[in-house]
Amino acid sequence: MRYDVLTIFPDMIQAYLEEGVLARAAKQNLIEIEITDIRAFARGAHKNTDDRPFGGGDGMVMKPGPIYRALQSVPRIAEESRVVLLTPQGEQFNQAMAWELANMQQLILLCGRYEGIDERIKKLSVDREVSIGDYVLSGGELAALVLMDAVSRLIPGVLGGETSSQEESFEDGLLEYPQYTRPRVFMEEAVPEVLLSGNHEKIRRWRREQSLKRTLAKRPDLLQKARLTPQDRAALEELKGKAEKH
Repeated sequence: MRYDVLTIFPDMIQAYLEEGVLARAAKQNLIEIEITDIRAFARGAHKNTDDRPFGGGDGMVMKPGPIYRALQSVPRIAEESRVVLLTPQGEQFNQAMAWELANMQQLILLCGRYEGIDERIKKLSVDREVSIGDYVLSGGELAALVLMDAVSRLIPGVLGGETSSQEESFEDGLLEYPQYTRPRVFMEEAVPEVLLSGNHEKIRRWRREQSLKRTLAKRPDLLQKARLTPQDRAALEELKGKAEKH
């Protein structure tokens, strides 16, 4: 996977890449990340990348010229290259989209700023608009980092364990079960005995029930689209019955 990030604040992206999963994956050549400074493609003495909006109004709009030239400078390494604009108006990013994007060979991530980018860039150059949530950030850089982190975790070898990414929250539409480690007792709170039993089937069933219980309590909306077995549905009905009694 190659990521090309287009931004007017390249240092914001670079700082995040110094540590953690993305840094390790890049060192192992599992991913490649290139940062393009949009400001380098601005013209004039002041290298302005924004201007006042036609029609009036508050704020500034990113000019199309610098963005277009920056996009043209990025080499397309495969037919699967996609230009993704990070914007509050885009499709909601989720785990299913992360899997979809992980199958691409190149993602060109365009980070907007201010009141957004000139609409003509969207029409001429953008393949997809993506939002990481129903709120407004100062720019697309944080969203680009979120997307790269989520997608990279799904690339084979990045997390190490083959099943690590498949056992996390949202992979089957449910929240992840509770996790415990040493010590066995902490502040008088003990690890559930089933996890110490060595019975892998009992542990599997307990973890599944806990995922269902946690999702029902915290994110019941996820259950409508979750991949549930008949046993899951029976367990859910039992959990709902217990909740109603209380």
